[in-house]
Amino acid sequence: MTISIQNLSFKAIIGILDFERLSPQRIEVECEIKYTYKKEEANFIDYAEVASLIESTMKSEKFLLIEDALERLFPLLKDKFPQIETMKITICKPDIMPNCRVSVTDFHTFL
Repeated sequence: MTISIQNLSFKAIIGILDFERLSPQRIEVECEIKYTYKKEEANFIDYAEVASLIESTMKSEKFLLIEDALERLFPLLKDKFPQIETMKITICKPDIMPNCRVSVTDFHTFL
């Protein structure tokens, strides 16, 4: 099974520039999780809980770099949902530059 969370949007403090540390900016997150679903074990992954965990972590930890946020989210989600086999997360700061969208993507496999 593949869970895909698209356009998860919220405001958080993230960045190294002075103005980024003063007020939250819009963040967009994409997350793709693959796992083996076994009905008899009821091992489903609650996508609402995944989205909530990503958002609450990003808001509370006020990361300096997108890379730092990614490095925190992968083990956090894997610990919460041990059945995850692979995970891809993209974090975007859509408003940081006037002429483009900036994002960082990482992929982990746990097989």
